[in-house]
Amino acid sequence: MSSPMKTAAEIMDPDVPTVTREEDARKAIELLAKTDLGAIPVVDSENRVVGIVSESDLILGEEESELHLPHYLNIMGGVVFVGSMKGFEEKLNKAFATNVRDLMTPDPVVAGTDDTAEMVAKRIAETHHNHLPVVDGDRRLAGMVTRADALAALVGE
Repeated sequence: MSSPMKTAAEIMDPDVPTVTREEDARKAIELLAKTDLGAIPVVDSENRVVGIVSESDLILGEEESELHLPHYLNIMGGVVFVGSMKGFEEKLNKAFATNVRDLMTPDPVVAGTDDTAEMVAKRIAETHHNHLPVVDGDRRLAGMVTRADALAALVGE
């Protein structure tokens, strides 16, 4: 007889540190360094998940390590940017992040407390995220589930 499929609530870590958008970016970076979690959920005043800061947010890619201004043309004395200013501004904000808002990835992929381990594993595989915040019906943070948690639950089935 196989046991019923475990839910995200059963396999998650309920005790997860969080940060808010307004907090200093350094706090998120220190938490990542200290906790070995790989990702820290960003919550609002009602504990709703609004973002996530993961180790990949801290790494400016090779192409971003030297911030190049977008290409521009000088047309009749006016400067016209050819490259994307939006992308450049996002890279600039990340490079000089002062608060969590600049560093985080907004609207992260989440798992619901009632999602099965299989659903969680599938979402992790599809999105290539190693950590998913687990939320209740009101999008309030309940915990965090990792790729390892989901795989262990599946193997245990």
